[in-house]
Amino acid sequence: MGIQLQQAIEIGKYLMTQRLLGRKRFPLVLMLEPLFRCNLACPGCGKIQHPKEILKQHLTPEECFAAVEECGAPVVSIPGGEPLLHPQIDEIVRGLVARKKFVVLCTNGLLLEKSLDKFEPSPYLTFSIHLDGMREFHDKCVDRKGVFDTAIAAIRAAKAKGFRVATNTTVFDGTDPKELQELFDFLSTLGVDGMTISPGYSYEWAPDQDHFLKREQTRALFRQIFAPYKAGSKKNWDFLNSPLFLDFLTGEKDYDCTPWGSPSYSVLGWQKPCYLLNEGHYKTFQELLDKTDWSQYGYASGNPKCANCMMHCGYEPTAAMDAMQPTNIGRSLKSLLGMGS
Repeated sequence: MGIQLQQAIEIGKYLMTQRLLGRKRFPLVLMLEPLFRCNLACPGCGKIQHPKEILKQHLTPEECFAAVEECGAPVVSIPGGEPLLHPQIDEIVRGLVARKKFVVLCTNGLLLEKSLDKFEPSPYLTFSIHLDGMREFHDKCVDRKGVFDTAIAAIRAAKAKGFRVATNTTVFDGTDPKELQELFDFLSTLGVDGMTISPGYSYEWAPDQDHFLKREQTRALFRQIFAPYKAGSKKNWDFLNSPLFLDFLTGEKDYDCTPWGSPSYSVLGWQKPCYLLNEGHYKTFQELLDKTDWSQYGYASGNPKCANCMMHCGYEPTAAMDAMQPTNIGRSLKSLLGMGS
C-alpha cells in the first residue's frame, strides 16, 4: 500500500482542523531545500544554475527545524540539489522524525546505498528515488550512464533494510507512454511503497527549454500513460498521488493552483510564490502568505508563467482539499485501502 493509513489519518485531521479554523491559505507540504548542490546536471533542472557562492551554502539543522516549526505543514519534502550531499542530512531527518513530520527525502539514488547506515527505518521516513524511465531513457534524462542501475540497486538495498521507498517520475515532451508503463510494471516487482508522477515545468534556468509540455499535451499524454490503469488492468500500480490529482492530469478534473500549499524554503529564504518561479524570497513564512498577491498566480489568473503548469506542488494540495468533500471521501478511502482508483 502506498500512503500509510497513519499518514492519511494525520493529514486528514490536519485538513479538517484548518477548515474548522476557517483558514483559506495554509501549507500541506513544506519543500525544504537544504542545499542546491547536486552530483548530476540534469538538463531539465535549473537548481545548479545558481551562482557558485550559493551552491556552496547549506541550511543548518537548526535552520531547517525553525522553518518546519514556522510553517507547520505535516509533510516535509526534502529535495535539492541532492540532499544526501548535505553533511548533516541524517541529523536533519532525525530531528524531523522526532517532531512527527512525514519526511520524504528525494534523491537521485547515487549516494543512497552507501548512506543507509546513517538512517533508521521509520513510518515517518520515505526515500523517494528519481526515475524518469527505463535504463536508456533515464540515463539520457540525467545526462549520465549508469545512474538507473545504481538507483535500482539502492532501492533493493533500502527495501532489504526495512525502509519505505517510493519513486518520483517527471514527464516531458517526447516521453513514450509505453516506456512509462514498462517502468511502472518493473517498479511494482521491486515492492516499492508507491510511485509519484508529475508533468515537468519550464524552470526559467533549466538548460533544456524544448521538452516541457503544454497543457493539452499533458492531458493527452497522461490519458495514454494511465489507459491500462484506468481500465483496471494495472491494479498493481500503486501511486502516492491523489487519485483526484491523476484525474486532473487526464482532464477529468479541472482545478486551479494552490501555490501556498507547497511553500519552498532554502538558503535564500521563502521562495515567492513557489519554487518554480524566480521572483525573489521573503524572510518569513507569514510574509509569504501576507505579502503575495495570490490572485496573480495559477491558471485562472492569466499569468503566462502559469499557463501550462500542472505540477503536483501546485495541484496536489487542491486535490487534497477536494478529497475532503463528502462526495469524494469514499473514493479516497477506497484508493487508500488498495481497492482501486
